[in-house]
Amino acid sequence: MKAIVQTGAESVDLTERDRPDVEDDEVLVAVHATGVCGSDAHAYLYRGGYEWVQLPRVMGHEYAGTVEVVGSGVAEFTPGDRVVEDPTRRCGRCFQCRNGQENVCQNFSVKGMHRDGSYAEYTVAEPDNLHVVPDDVSLRDAAITEPLSVAARAVYTQSRLTPGETVLVEGPGPIGVLVAAVADAQGASVLVSGLGTDADYRLPLVERLGIETVDLSKRDLDATAAEFTDGIGFDLVFDTTGHRSGVETATEQVRKGGQIVVVGLPGEASTLQMADLVRNEVEIATSYGSVWRDFEQALSLLDAGTVDPAQIVDTSFSTDDPEAAFAAFLDSETTKPVFTFRED
Repeated sequence: MKAIVQTGAESVDLTERDRPDVEDDEVLVAVHATGVCGSDAHAYLYRGGYEWVQLPRVMGHEYAGTVEVVGSGVAEFTPGDRVVEDPTRRCGRCFQCRNGQENVCQNFSVKGMHRDGSYAEYTVAEPDNLHVVPDDVSLRDAAITEPLSVAARAVYTQSRLTPGETVLVEGPGPIGVLVAAVADAQGASVLVSGLGTDADYRLPLVERLGIETVDLSKRDLDATAAEFTDGIGFDLVFDTTGHRSGVETATEQVRKGGQIVVVGLPGEASTLQMADLVRNEVEIATSYGSVWRDFEQALSLLDAGTVDPAQIVDTSFSTDDPEAAFAAFLDSETTKPVFTFRED
């Protein structure tokens, strides 16, 4: 089978590999579409905390496909079922798993990093991690289920957002775009902030979704925020930047009594003025990964047409030149590159 394999820092190749074997309690999935996310891009650079990934490694964890082979011990699925996979395996035994917090399992493993991933014609999955794709959702669109589940968790579970509130989403990367889309669908007034590098592709994409944006290289955020919130400050700020400045800016833009939800993973320590946050009773929450319910919510959003993948998914990149997709993503020239191994 064809597979995109990382062999070193900024080095990936399309190679031939044997189709993986399936154990009795596993399922073989024929991959149709599989996306590139921020963690994939950082793993591709092979720095910033991703140096532990053992190479060579078949990358990828966001995908949709069709069940091809079912192990003898699997009764939940049959060949031909259209599925997406939650790429995180949990132990089910640690305190967090037993306490209903399996998204922060102590012994988790992630597809495409701890084990071979979905940038291939076939991948192996455990049935407990599979979700059925609704009939009216294409597999190309379903490939964004995993990042959409992360956004759904951030908005529905970890935030206290209610309709009519003002929201600032910092960063128009894939998670930021999806968080903005979900918050907008909740009836919030949403503003997405980005940098000059986002001006050509990512901010216009957000605007095509009907959501307002601000290019911080051209407009002052304080002045924009004052106009957007009538000088009160944002009810809620989602930081999806993955940079320490994101949460610091969030503390400046949130209103007294508001909430900050940090979704990105800052690579550097932040310096927060905690006294002001306490006096203003600002709540700081975090959101990490997703669980079963979040995946089901994401699929419901796709099935209802609440989120429009056609505006977000970029299938212009070929599996023959995977490095082009990573380069474009890292240069903010695209938001959600998706490799296609099969058509629907």
